Amino acid sequence: MIALACDHGGFELMRVVKSHLDSIGCAYEDFGTYTADSCDYPEFAVRAARAVANCECDKGILICGTGIGMAIAANKVPGIRAAVCFDLFTAGMARSHNDANVLTLGARVIDAALALNIIGVFLNTAFDGDGRHGRRVDMLNALDETRDDNK
Repeated sequence: MIALACDHGGFELMRVVKSHLDSIGCAYEDFGTYTADSCDYPEFAVRAARAVANCECDKGILICGTGIGMAIAANKVPGIRAAVCFDLFTAGMARSHNDANVLTLGARVIDAALALNIIGVFLNTAFDGDGRHGRRVDMLNALDETRDDNK
């Protein structure tokens, strides 16, 4: 199950993404927004990110104008490793090297065809958890635990 969220800047691209996921039989939960009216991206990013962090969803796809705001908001949730990706290489590296569990996209930066290709790479690339990549993700996870202890 994929957690989806967008703001007004990502609304139209999210419609394309949902149609694509439907066509390939990929289940998702839509955490909003549900209109193109101006809204605040952190609200939607955090809802979706919490679903991933709580293992209600396997991964997340978040879309705003640049992908940056959604990534910043999602990365505030412990257990989330959100990556803004603008090409196939960064999508593959986000998964294989960083075990990113949330993909963020910029609807004002990339077109729909590239977005769907990036999503394909993100969803179909495994984490190379051996050696240095696994060690580094473990270090990131330890930072989340430290952050929780400081509350």
